[in-house]
Amino acid sequence: MRARSLVFVALAVLALSGCGYNSLQQQDETVKASWSEVVNQYQRRADLIPNLVNTVKGFAAQEQQVLIGVTEARAKANSIQITPEVLNDPAAFAKFQAVQGELTQALKSLMVVTEAYPQLKSDANFRDLQAQLEGTENRITVARNRYIDSVRTFNTTVRSFPTNLTAKMFDFQLKPNFTVANEQQISAAPTVTFDTTRPGQPATPPAPTQPAK
Repeated sequence: MRARSLVFVALAVLALSGCGYNSLQQQDETVKASWSEVVNQYQRRADLIPNLVNTVKGFAAQEQQVLIGVTEARAKANSIQITPEVLNDPAAFAKFQAVQGELTQALKSLMVVTEAYPQLKSDANFRDLQAQLEGTENRITVARNRYIDSVRTFNTTVRSFPTNLTAKMFDFQLKPNFTVANEQQISAAPTVTFDTTRPGQPATPPAPTQPAK
């Protein structure tokens, strides 16, 4: 009887292997691992922002609109709870994607503003933070690309016959991915106006014109 049970288990394992269960399981773990790396790099970026904002504020306190924009975008991004369920919830994934895109744009605006302040650009602390931020943005790009590839592979397996039958049986669902529209938004250059007036300080009035003689 025991031998018969062992044979049944062995046949069941072979059947599951043949119908793609193992591939689905492995690819699902790859997606989770690549997603964790995306989240880690976004968090690394978020951790750099307070020091970056404070450094810029020391040289360009008048750029309140941009500084507040970065701080608020960071707070919004950090307010979203990242759980494994996000990978099976397209709406939650889209929300996460949107707030990270807003933060990317806010940081781009901040970097454009710093071009107007030579003393800030020559500050060693700012240069170090800028280098760390650039390195983190590169890591984010790499992590996102790995996630995109792993999701593409997983979703293809889920939709292919006969593994689609196994996926349905064991509730392996298609996973959301970064959208083309979001990629275009992130790569778009921000529009920034250089406001050199301090908060509460009226703009410098134009010089009076000389009356015609």
